[in-house]
Amino acid sequence: MSSVLFDHPGPKARARHKVIAAASAVVTVGALWWALAQFKEKGNLDAAKWTPFLTADLWVNYLIPGLLNTLAAAAASIVLAGAFGLAFGMGRLSHVTAVRWVSTVIVEFFRSVPVLVMMFFAFYVFAFNNVFRSDLNSLAAVVTGLTLYNGSVVAELLRSGVGSLPRGQTEAGLSIGLTRGQTLRSVLLPQAVTAMLPALVGQLVVILKDTALGYLILYQELLNKFQQIGSYKSNPVPALVVIAAIFVVINYALTSLASYLERRTRNRGRATIPRGALGPAPVDTEPIADALVLADEEVLQERYRVPGRAHE
Repeated sequence: MSSVLFDHPGPKARARHKVIAAASAVVTVGALWWALAQFKEKGNLDAAKWTPFLTADLWVNYLIPGLLNTLAAAAASIVLAGAFGLAFGMGRLSHVTAVRWVSTVIVEFFRSVPVLVMMFFAFYVFAFNNVFRSDLNSLAAVVTGLTLYNGSVVAELLRSGVGSLPRGQTEAGLSIGLTRGQTLRSVLLPQAVTAMLPALVGQLVVILKDTALGYLILYQELLNKFQQIGSYKSNPVPALVVIAAIFVVINYALTSLASYLERRTRNRGRATIPRGALGPAPVDTEPIADALVLADEEVLQERYRVPGRAHE
């Protein structure tokens, strides 16, 4: 069976894929072995450099405060990016030309500017104009950059989600007396949010990872703590590995949440009937019996040449 995009691989292709997979596994294992050998040669595998992470000192004074700062910046950015994306996503769908064009320019501009550039710009604007306290400038800059970029992405997701809905949804809303704005808010937008929910949750992973860019503007997030731990315990590589593992765990949890929501939205509306609850379907045996009788009569006519049936 073939599809539009590709054909299912045949025996030769499957054999070739197995060879490629085996070669990739060998290369991966070799790279890991080489990396561990380099770590061991530099002394990064010594127990003395890893045991500090089993004590409360590093966790209480460095890792947990850095993790809380990372989560605080991510949470604020998620809320503000959601509000930004909802406002300008609806603005891009507006039937007022001026609102639609202004929203489009803002969304496309902030989608095009790198997040780090916006963080630096916001940091210097806040610092030179004393907008916030000096200890809040870095946090405000990180949240501003993440909000503007990810809010623009959310706005585009909502716009594409509404655009993917059948045209009959809009016509149904208008046919019952709703205005275009009411149809958008009450009929189209809820369906678009449901359809794009996995992608929206997946954007949370991007926001959480991009908080690490605050390291460059001295925000005391989780990545910034690895340098402090490395200077304090002379183990920067183990500190970086532990911090990377923390990011992996958190991002995996968010990715699992996105997969769960995708399954829930895909299965919504399907009836779930326990197996065997309805019993076996009844079978009408009368047509089968009639067909067997007719077949027997035809066989007998052909074998014994019964004349009576031939003239009917």
